[in-house]
Amino acid sequence: MMLLALKLILAHFIGDFVLQPAHWVEDKLEKKGRSKYLYFHIGVHLLTLLIILQFQHIVPIIIIVVTHFLIDLGKLSLTNPKNYRWLFVADQILHLLVLGGVLYWISPFPINFGALFTEKNLLLTTFLVFVTYVSGIIMRMLLAPYIDEVARDDADTTEGGSLKNAGTYIGMLERLFVFGFILMQQWAAIGLLIAAKSVFRFGDLNKGKNRKLTEYVLIGTLLSFGLAILSGMFYVYLSEQL
Repeated sequence: MMLLALKLILAHFIGDFVLQPAHWVEDKLEKKGRSKYLYFHIGVHLLTLLIILQFQHIVPIIIIVVTHFLIDLGKLSLTNPKNYRWLFVADQILHLLVLGGVLYWISPFPINFGALFTEKNLLLTTFLVFVTYVSGIIMRMLLAPYIDEVARDDADTTEGGSLKNAGTYIGMLERLFVFGFILMQQWAAIGLLIAAKSVFRFGDLNKGKNRKLTEYVLIGTLLSFGLAILSGMFYVYLSEQL
């Protein structure tokens, strides 16, 4: 079953990403179902599946190809500049669900949803939510007294702006990295991450020559890493008690 699953996923990755040039995607978005590249794309998927599956499981291959065409056509019909990112995610989820259904049809496997709600899984999920979202809100609350003052001074001393929500995503990613490093007992990697972030931020802080911004960034960084480290250590402790 695992071999077949890997073949199906590999064929999907090759057909949907590797062998789909950017100009195909642009033409499909512009012309929707009238684009010849939509049919080229489906043909590539068919050929890739036939080769990787060695011309076996013909009926499942036809089902995959037909559903892939319908899903892509639906996505193209609904896509606009505001929703294309979410439709891309939904499109990939639907494709993978089809592959999972076909895999279950060819080689039935047990599905135990109860296993998702074990103590260890729930503990890990709880800490991941805390490290990403809850910690970010806690940091905003703690840094709230300084935000307006730093933003005002920073606007007077630096040029350019910031990407929307970039700080939020950077914080989430760095805390996830720290949390993962602690689970793997890679403490040195945490130091490397701190050093890398310091190098990237040094130019901005040095250019701005804004002491308040520097202090604000240092407080935020230490809070972010501190919450992630404490969360990782607490998670390791609790998981050992289960």
